[in-house]
Amino acid sequence: MDKFFSIVRGFGLKRGPQRWLGGVCGGIAAKLKVDVAYVRVAFLLFCLLPGPAIVFYVLAWLILPDQGNKIPLESFIGRRSR
Repeated sequence: MDKFFSIVRGFGLKRGPQRWLGGVCGGIAAKLKVDVAYVRVAFLLFCLLPGPAIVFYVLAWLILPDQGNKIPLESFIGRRSR
């Protein structure tokens, strides 16, 4: 499982400091070097389409590292395995 989290960190994508819910849109905007409002609008439009938009957002929030390079899912798994 550590290899998976290392790969995720290697993408260079982190949740952003401009957080409304989980900072996922802010992190994507920072990586793409666009204004976070564009990413939020694109995500809202994505939500209007039939599909798993909310599931995607929750998974991204769990897997993407925050500004301190901590991954919530990794922390959760680490606490459960103790």
